[in-house]
Amino acid sequence: MANDDLNRVSRETAGRLTALGIALDGRETPDELTAMMDAVERFEQAVESRGGDLMVDEAPEGSRPQPDDPHFALPRREPGESPAGYVARLNGATGVVLRHPPAS
Repeated sequence: MANDDLNRVSRETAGRLTALGIALDGRETPDELTAMMDAVERFEQAVESRGGDLMVDEAPEGSRPQPDDPHFALPRREPGESPAGYVARLNGATGVVLRHPPAS
């Protein structure tokens, strides 16, 4: 991938993460941004597979989530948390969601 394309995709990915309320410090590499976005997408798929509504479960930027089930709230990245640490925590939360009984 050309450098310009990589930069464009990285900016787009960073914008998507930020729009979801995930704090970025600008030092994340393109690979770290991709890993975080992939983990977010897996989490969202897990929530949807259990009957969660992402429009309800994910709060707009700058506000606190008010999910119909607390397990369905996208975990926020903690201050100072590494991208790898956030991905690991998000993967753990995805596992919790997948063990959650589906909504009826």
